[in-house]
Amino acid sequence: MATFYYGGQAVMEGVMMRGRRSAAMAIRRQDGSIYLYEEALNPRLYQNRLFRLPFLRGMLLLWEMLILGTRLMTLSANIATGALNPDVPTVEDEGHNTQQLETAIDNNSSDDMPEIAETPPQVGGVALIFSLLISLGVAVAVFFLAPLLIAGLFSNQIGGGWLNLTVEGLLRLGLLIGYLYLIGRIPDIQRIFGYHGAEHKAINAMENGESLDIPHVRSASRVHTRCGTGFLLLVVVVSIVVFAFVGSPSLLIKILSRILLLPVVAGIAYELMRLGAANYRYRFVRWLLAPGLALQGLTTREPDDGMIECAIAALHRVMCRDSLNMKQDPELAEVKLPPLAISR
Repeated sequence: MATFYYGGQAVMEGVMMRGRRSAAMAIRRQDGSIYLYEEALNPRLYQNRLFRLPFLRGMLLLWEMLILGTRLMTLSANIATGALNPDVPTVEDEGHNTQQLETAIDNNSSDDMPEIAETPPQVGGVALIFSLLISLGVAVAVFFLAPLLIAGLFSNQIGGGWLNLTVEGLLRLGLLIGYLYLIGRIPDIQRIFGYHGAEHKAINAMENGESLDIPHVRSASRVHTRCGTGFLLLVVVVSIVVFAFVGSPSLLIKILSRILLLPVVAGIAYELMRLGAANYRYRFVRWLLAPGLALQGLTTREPDDGMIECAIAALHRVMCRDSLNMKQDPELAEVKLPPLAISR
């Protein structure tokens, strides 16, 4: 039976968690309450056996980071700032009412389960897509094309082949670290990084069999072996090897290769990340993953209790959704719902 890995990301004043069937997002609103939003994942992508194959699932992760992550980040910003004001929050600040969830699981009845959004809200529309395309283009230009061009300027001094590719990779790594360091100094980004730490802590507590409450989650580690930050570092390293197969063609071919081979690089990096996480118990693997874990020091902060509450609420919702389908879907039989306790 294949192991399923829960994951998520920080959003504006909240945390998004992804399960097998849905993604849930817990957002701290201006009045102090938590709004819990849940939407169904596209089954044509997330339940398609094709995208469960090695390397292809890495491309799905890249798609999720770009499309789902960006859209939910925009939605969370609108709710957190009050631009969107849903009528009734699902989770209140004084505690998480789980009676409806537990009734649904005990009765194995979706009728008792809180509704799931089959059609996600259209936040941003065409403007969001246009903004995403621009952001993606800038990221590719800065982190992939700029190092290529800079390394090319010094080709007479450093030569070609592996040395040139290594310099290109080091430039890419330097740009990544510098970017993460600079944005981490912005107060609003620091809060997002606090929610990022809460997301890691909640998943670590769950995977260690701990209760989903503030004391247990707080004591968990804020770094995780499957973090997107470590994934980005692996992309930098893998790109050196993959681009080596391109050789030394014309500059135009090199530029096209950096763009067209990005999904290949992402697919390989994702498989290496999963392999490392599954074998982290070995000292050699821990040594290999140490740089990626250290880099998370730039993208995570110690969360406060309110941040941890959001992470717990989002994770528990997607686990409840999966647990509800345990009897119908044998693939979900491994889902074990941890004890939940949120109190302020």
